[in-house]
Amino acid sequence: MQVWRGMDIGTAKPTAAERAQVPHHAIDLADPHHDDFSAADWLRQATRSIADIHARQRRAIVVGGTNLYLRLLFEGMVESARPDAQFRKSLNALNATELRERLLEVDPETAARLHMNDRRRSIRALEIAHSTGQPASASRNQWNSASTHIPDGFQLLSLQWNSETLNARINARVQQFVHAGWMDEVNQLTRHAPLVAQAMEAVGYRELLDALESRCSLNEAIEKIKIRTRRYAKQQRTWLRRFQTSPRCVTLDAENKKFEKISQEALTALCGAI
Repeated sequence: MQVWRGMDIGTAKPTAAERAQVPHHAIDLADPHHDDFSAADWLRQATRSIADIHARQRRAIVVGGTNLYLRLLFEGMVESARPDAQFRKSLNALNATELRERLLEVDPETAARLHMNDRRRSIRALEIAHSTGQPASASRNQWNSASTHIPDGFQLLSLQWNSETLNARINARVQQFVHAGWMDEVNQLTRHAPLVAQAMEAVGYRELLDALESRCSLNEAIEKIKIRTRRYAKQQRTWLRRFQTSPRCVTLDAENKKFEKISQEALTALCGAI
């Protein structure tokens, strides 16, 4: 989500000082009001950036974000269908019930997996079926969800906290973002134009917009963000456990350790493994 310009606080984007100290890539690439930026776009950008880093005899560190994107780096892009503006426009004209009926017709497996109100993923699944002649679930099944393969050239570092510690850290992080002006950031971003659907998927932006537009209180929005983030972290932990038996995965116990200690252990582990 750090590809979106102006979405800084809620995506934990590195500060200007941090970016001046260490080069960062794939940040501030897209306008959240107008641009499309798919997983395929990110993969192309990431692959290009990694190649550039390696050409300068440096090591690339891929950090943060969605497990899906790491899997794209590990296993490649299965879904090759490009967005179809006209077909997507026709789908956007459908209400939730009509969209669900269309998806049930062409891809019942994906329909069963998605919530009825998840328009973005429902439309994408229909777009894939329309473009390729195959349901999105067929490609998904080819990409084994239980895969634990880490390819040559990659080393995965997993930091482990117990769930109670991690949940407390998440709650404090959300409060820190709010105190840093997250509400003002959302207000500025949405005052003159809505965010595109992909940008609006970033955790917290929809919730804070609901508070701004009086659909809930700020405290209610903050609590929803904490719950959603904790659920997301649980999904990440589940995903990482699949890789912890791999010799290419280094797992560090971060419980009760200061940042400097964790950083040094990570550096030592990775340098020893490469």
